[in-house]
Amino acid sequence: MITEEVLKDIFKPRTLKWRTSITKVEPNKLTTRGYLQEDLIGNISFAEMIHLLIKGELPSKNEAKMLGAVLVSFCDHGVTPPSTQTARIMASTGSPLHACVAGGLLAFGKNHAGAIEHAMKTLQDGIKRTEEDTCKIAEEIVSHFLKNNEKICGFGHRYHNEDPRAPRLIELAKKYGCFGKHSELATVIEDLLFEKKGIRMNIDGANGAILSDLGFNWTVGSGMFMIGRLPGILAHVNEENTRESPFRKFFEVDEIYYDGV
Repeated sequence: MITEEVLKDIFKPRTLKWRTSITKVEPNKLTTRGYLQEDLIGNISFAEMIHLLIKGELPSKNEAKMLGAVLVSFCDHGVTPPSTQTARIMASTGSPLHACVAGGLLAFGKNHAGAIEHAMKTLQDGIKRTEEDTCKIAEEIVSHFLKNNEKICGFGHRYHNEDPRAPRLIELAKKYGCFGKHSELATVIEDLLFEKKGIRMNIDGANGAILSDLGFNWTVGSGMFMIGRLPGILAHVNEENTRESPFRKFFEVDEIYYDGV
């Protein structure tokens, strides 16, 4: 039963409002970052829209091309990542599409997909030390991590001696004028690590540096990875649903080794 007190509360003037600077919604009108959405549709790329939403401004044409290349480079890594395996296993159980995709994204953590944020933070913290030159900063970073027997996120790969995506991204960054201080620092770190440990830059190092030079804060790094990887997860869920039998065996029972009491 609706009491008089409840009615008074419903119609009481509200002073607190939800604040956003991203999109204004009005009857028959959507304005995103100052642009009418109907003017953006068909006139800018998906990468440009992502840039506009996150940074609040449209990128230059070369920045848009670079961001597009970054997102494409994230697209897929076969069935090797835990996130892809999670999504496919969920699909095999008959879970709905949205749950399978969400499961894949939720499988991201510090050991998978978290490296790009760590790489970006390392590079951004290093560049903040403007009183030192790039070579000295790189030497200090490498020395610190090796001394503590820690891996430097963005370098080395469990499957590739040389991640083929990284040099291509750096090549494009130079071509598009997006190779800045963070990318320079990353390449110097790579030179030092290769000399000392035979380790090359991976996709997280390259993209972490490039996204930093594009002005993205390290806190959105994993989110950018997720945007790029989502189509790949969707493709794997679709393949599992259309090519494999439901509840399929991923391994045989006799492959399970019990070592309990």
